[in-house]
Amino acid sequence: MFISKPIRESRFLAKWLNSSAFVFVLLLSISSFMIYCCMYGFRKPYTVGLYQNVFFLGVSYKVCLVIAQVVGYMISKFYGIKFISELEPQKRASYIIIAVLLAWFSLLLFAIIPAPYNIFCMLLNGLPLGVIFGLVFGFLEGRRTTEILGAFLVSSFIFGSGFAKSVGKWLLLEKNVSDWWMPFIAGSLFILPLLIFVRILSHSYAPDQTDIDQRAIRNPMTIADRKNFFREFKWAIIPVVITYSFFTVVRDFSEDFANELFIELGYQSQVGIFAQISTFISLIILIVLGSFFLIKSNVIAFYTAHSLIIVGVILSILTTLLFNSHYISPIVWIVTATCGLYMAYLPFNCIYFERFISVYKLKGNVGYLMYIADAFGYLGTILVLIIKEFVSFKVKWVSFFSYLYYFEGVLGIILISVTIYFHYKKLNSKTYQYD
Repeated sequence: MFISKPIRESRFLAKWLNSSAFVFVLLLSISSFMIYCCMYGFRKPYTVGLYQNVFFLGVSYKVCLVIAQVVGYMISKFYGIKFISELEPQKRASYIIIAVLLAWFSLLLFAIIPAPYNIFCMLLNGLPLGVIFGLVFGFLEGRRTTEILGAFLVSSFIFGSGFAKSVGKWLLLEKNVSDWWMPFIAGSLFILPLLIFVRILSHSYAPDQTDIDQRAIRNPMTIADRKNFFREFKWAIIPVVITYSFFTVVRDFSEDFANELFIELGYQSQVGIFAQISTFISLIILIVLGSFFLIKSNVIAFYTAHSLIIVGVILSILTTLLFNSHYISPIVWIVTATCGLYMAYLPFNCIYFERFISVYKLKGNVGYLMYIADAFGYLGTILVLIIKEFVSFKVKWVSFFSYLYYFEGVLGIILISVTIYFHYKKLNSKTYQYD
């Protein structure tokens, strides 16, 4: 019987991807990593543009663009609480492609429409990109190997952002592309690899029965499911959302204004510095987070994730203190403080909420919890951007980042300690038993 080429290709991909556990984990890890790296190619290159001598209502144009994109991203995250938690698995791959193409088209509009009217294009850019994490992580969650898969995915947060900004800076400095066309041209370089790896990811099989027994089944959630979940765990969710919100603020500032920080520190002419630093940090984070795969007990892994978050913020605080006391160099400070930040921030994206559901064997999915945290996180980013731009006092970028690291560190230690106490009481009650 005649079989069309696309069908033969699909069968080959499915057979290849699922030929062994090792191949499955390897290909899923690489595919999720590459898809999210490609997403950053549509989100971050514009941040290395300077947009000099351009203002809107007296505000730096760069800040206006960042605020506009983050507003779109935030709206997407609030919508994603419903959209991602309810989405049927078979629709994920097509939605990834649609979202990226919409974001790319918005960058074309950004190049064509003159300032200041193209500010709205960056809001349009953020809207579709905000759902991509939930779409990709939906393929990975609820598996015995989720920590390995998730570690590759979230390490792309660091590498992908740095690489995308390096591509943008290369187009500006080496190819003399304008600030306005650079984001669209940078995005065009990521289209083909994204399509290839989405195709591979779409052929992964669902978690098997052993996965379900160890991690709990992950189903789409109704509005009643979401209400019941929040009602029971609100005093654990609220402190985490506040903590994660401040981590998101610091992380977004460290990405969107890294160029300004490096210029202030004297590294303005080094094209590859973003990719070099992000690659080094990505490898460290990949090893640390991926090692959680070795912890079979959900409860032990859950408590260890809390501890890792606290260790991360302590590292950021201590490193910032040493830098401001002139004991370490700017590069050592940036690398270690950023590494500490990601040690605190990234567990939420691939370990914390994954083991949360697994510990309590809850009906739900990571997307629901992740998008609650992300939505309020990006709301916090917008508020801090506005405060920094409009409050009368002016601070240097080094001082501003130092204050952020100190504040989010102290707040993180306090609130994460509160959640540890909540879960300790809950898990040692008669209702729940250790796994």
